[in-house]
Amino acid sequence: MEPTGKKGFLYNTKDVSKLAMAGIGLMVLLKVVGSIITGSIGIRADAIHSSIDFVGAFLGFLAIRLAGRPPDEDHPYGHHKAENIAGLFIAGLIFFAAGSIIYEAIRRLIQGGAVEMLSVGIWITAAAIIINVTISWWALRIARVNDSVALEATGKDLYADVLSSVAVLAGLLLVQFTGIAMLDPIIAILVGLLIGRTAYKTMMRSLGELMDKRLPEEEEKIIRDCINEHFDRVVDAHEFRTHKAGGQRFVDLHMVMPRDLNLGQAHHICDHIEHHIHHRLKRVSITIHLEPCRDECPSCVVKCDLKK
Repeated sequence: MEPTGKKGFLYNTKDVSKLAMAGIGLMVLLKVVGSIITGSIGIRADAIHSSIDFVGAFLGFLAIRLAGRPPDEDHPYGHHKAENIAGLFIAGLIFFAAGSIIYEAIRRLIQGGAVEMLSVGIWITAAAIIINVTISWWALRIARVNDSVALEATGKDLYADVLSSVAVLAGLLLVQFTGIAMLDPIIAILVGLLIGRTAYKTMMRSLGELMDKRLPEEEEKIIRDCINEHFDRVVDAHEFRTHKAGGQRFVDLHMVMPRDLNLGQAHHICDHIEHHIHHRLKRVSITIHLEPCRDECPSCVVKCDLKK
């Protein structure tokens, strides 16, 4: 599904993944040059983060391509969990980036060091922030519309990079105005902790879906409401189970119907309920196991020929 009915370049997950990789590549180049010129540990930490972002964006792009493949003989439910696996790898990369940044910052605090040509570093960092804000905002927007876990992980990774760059910029400005060089590695440590928090959130979501965690309560309520709206023709619904793989939702349940209905009538009711759910939720696969009613007549509100 594409946003607001638009199609074409930058309105699907593959194109946005390519844009993210191009933007990150440009930022890595800017930050590496900035760290060499200024000697700032903060900019170097930011460059390390962006380099790992690039690897993560590439993994996300591969996962999106794989997840888009149709079901086959070996994968009858599709390849949707490729996005969750990529999200887990990306979270690991973000954790590694956070650890590398904190390590480098602590080493600079112990060994000391000066920051040079601060104005150059400030302008380079500001440019990186502008590029990153634009790409991360668009990536997260398209990820929400297409319900892509891998692109969302990339977008959040980029957003964490924005926050880290803002912190680096603040540190450079503080060093310039105060002359206290140790503020640069202190800011870098804060950046590392912030990045680690983002990694944790990405990891927990990916793990949850790999472990077939149930859909969010608000989504399950939508499904139950759709079923309840048809309780003039359905006796009961139970054994309700849900989970999600990548952007695909899966729902299965047992549905009790009047035993005087023929197969065609019961199938028609199921089709109507499924259509209603599909209208309210994107990318949902529904499996309904039909059961005939038994002794529910005294409390049943469904009108049928079995009631005397």
